[in-house]
Amino acid sequence: MQDQSVLSLIGNTPLVKVGNLDTGVCELYLKLESHNPGGSIKDRVALAMIEAAEREGKLAPGGTIIEATAGNTGLGLALVAAQKGYRLTLVVPDKMSREKILHLQALGANVVLTRSDVGKGHPEYYQDLAARLADETPGAYYIDQFNNPANPRAHETTTAPEIWNQLGHEVDAIVVGVGSSGTLTGLSRFFRAKSPATEFVLADPVGSVLADYVETGRYGAAGSWLIEGIGEDFIPPQADLGLVRHAYRISDQESFDAARDLLRAEGILAGSSSGALLAAALRYCRAQTTPKKVVTLVCDSGNKYLSKMYNDDWLVDQGLLRLPQLGGLTDLIVRRHEDGSTVSCHPDEALSAVYQRMRLHDISQLPVLRDDKVVGILDEWDLLLSVHGEPENFRQTVQSAMSSQVVTLSPAASLQDLLHVFNDGHVALIVDGERYLGLITQADLLAFWRRQPRAA
Repeated sequence: MQDQSVLSLIGNTPLVKVGNLDTGVCELYLKLESHNPGGSIKDRVALAMIEAAEREGKLAPGGTIIEATAGNTGLGLALVAAQKGYRLTLVVPDKMSREKILHLQALGANVVLTRSDVGKGHPEYYQDLAARLADETPGAYYIDQFNNPANPRAHETTTAPEIWNQLGHEVDAIVVGVGSSGTLTGLSRFFRAKSPATEFVLADPVGSVLADYVETGRYGAAGSWLIEGIGEDFIPPQADLGLVRHAYRISDQESFDAARDLLRAEGILAGSSSGALLAAALRYCRAQTTPKKVVTLVCDSGNKYLSKMYNDDWLVDQGLLRLPQLGGLTDLIVRRHEDGSTVSCHPDEALSAVYQRMRLHDISQLPVLRDDKVVGILDEWDLLLSVHGEPENFRQTVQSAMSSQVVTLSPAASLQDLLHVFNDGHVALIVDGERYLGLITQADLLAFWRRQPRAA
């Protein structure tokens, strides 16, 4: 077999039929763009834009690429730039998942974080900041996916004909989202020529202005949303919305629920934009009275969102998941196991194992339990004192390092009692009789208050 670069694996992604979700009278197919080597549909765009810049002489060997990205375009560019020997600076809003940022940095990209709460025209808006950095960097090429014609062309010449051929030239509807608008515009150009009857359906996050524009031709101020990669506060310059016949506004809650349902029902781990597309596709399918072949995209893999939409604690913090209401202070306990229990350790465990547990769950202290009874607490300071300068001490047991001076409260204790504990510099261990229920930190209380409904 002839040797091939990883870039040759971009495109020609599989198409699967949904079998375990309610699609009404329709057949729903998913184009698994998560199977691209960089893990998303944006690999296609990144390769097309860089190769177009090379052909047009806009990008010199070893040059610097600069781009603004709120999603996977950055990962695609980082993959291609690394393979082709280009330097890459990416300006990304601070709502991007931690996994994506770490992935970008691992590929060698210089990541510049900027604010996600400002709009176009603000100096810290990600696109404006990227354009300014490009102007200030000698010889840099601002790839500008929002205005780059190679973006929609990539989908017109690869994604669209793949879908057309995989479905045997029978495509009744396509459900898409819009970020830079390359996917929608490229698919629209192809299907306008090949199959004008094919309907386009827009999945738009609640807070984005695109659904309003589709329905009324006007739009106002944008809101905010947690879904990554789709939705805008303006109409992208290259957006071709002419074939869009339906627009569904998808909330963060509906998107995340749909993505998690997809994993449980179909075994497909998808990202937040894919959840929005699936939610809109299911709404469309269930509204039909005659059978149709409908296709949407799994834009990227959910492994980039494990710390967010697949993390129950994060969903709780965002007000998107409610834990069982147990009453009193127990409502403040942050649970970290699927069975509802909190993370703990045993006095006979090695410090090395407990340290790894702390890192895994991103916590700084653990209750020490023997037979479900609290016998102490171990925090990072205790660990540091025990192993400082003596790494072999990680083999010692928890009992040698823990503090046996703990402060416990009854579940029926008052908020004032809890604040007194915090004022004394402690965490509160909640104990019902002798049975340990969980601990509460100052961060837990702040997160609880943040989740409460705001007064009108």
